[in-house]
Amino acid sequence: MKYKVLLTGKNDSAIDDFFMQMGDNFEVLTTSTRYEDIARHMTYFVPDIFVYCLYNESRDDIVQIANLKFRLSKANIPLVIIGLKEDCDEFERIAVNAANLTLYRPMAVGVIQEKLISLLKERRFLEVVDTQSANAAAARKAAEQQAARKEEPAQRKHVLVVDDNAMMLKVIKEHLHDKYDVATAASGKIALKFLERKRTDLILLDYEMPDESGPAVLEKLRASDETKDIPVIFLTGVTESKKIKEALVLKPQSYLLKPVDRDKLMAAIAKEIG
Repeated sequence: MKYKVLLTGKNDSAIDDFFMQMGDNFEVLTTSTRYEDIARHMTYFVPDIFVYCLYNESRDDIVQIANLKFRLSKANIPLVIIGLKEDCDEFERIAVNAANLTLYRPMAVGVIQEKLISLLKERRFLEVVDTQSANAAAARKAAEQQAARKEEPAQRKHVLVVDDNAMMLKVIKEHLHDKYDVATAASGKIALKFLERKRTDLILLDYEMPDESGPAVLEKLRASDETKDIPVIFLTGVTESKKIKEALVLKPQSYLLKPVDRDKLMAAIAKEIG
């Protein structure tokens, strides 16, 4: 049986090793570091494992891979990084806890194969165990819900996401769509126009945007009787304490640093609107 491996990254030497020396165990395919490209290959190639072959990768590329972590986890696809120690350390500094396995080069091809196959076999075993447990838990939960359900479920809450980065809008919408109704706006002006016609329960607002910044948008929201009580959570790539203090003076409900961690995002929203 061959495992399917989806490869990306700038380390051509590591990628060549997969194609030229690991064909007996792996069926391999390469993709770019673009989120849409990787997502499309995940859908049509259906890999067993995703390997990022690192070599002087840009911060933007690493962030895009980190933003894929939720999608990979949902599909039970482990993320493995391969590269020199300094490249791997830089990835892990930016994308904390994103990799399921880190392999430092130089490393013998046989050892790489062994470690990847071991990881896959372990996850397959755990998947079987988890499935059995999940089926039993799901049956219990369904019975409990059936017994407890006395009325129609409450209407889904609505979240408006405001960010000038189209990729960030897409990632956050994917994080939220299972639980919330989500609308997106690429600027503060578009968001304010939206709120003239419709209501939302919470706003995720980018702190730094061209033309009209997040703080400027928040001031307008607070100045209107129609929008002053809507909870606002800032999304910011800024880590300077001075900037963060400036944001908190405006009294948003919270703020989250980019790249946004899905669990922290869901917890922050749930705290405000359930």
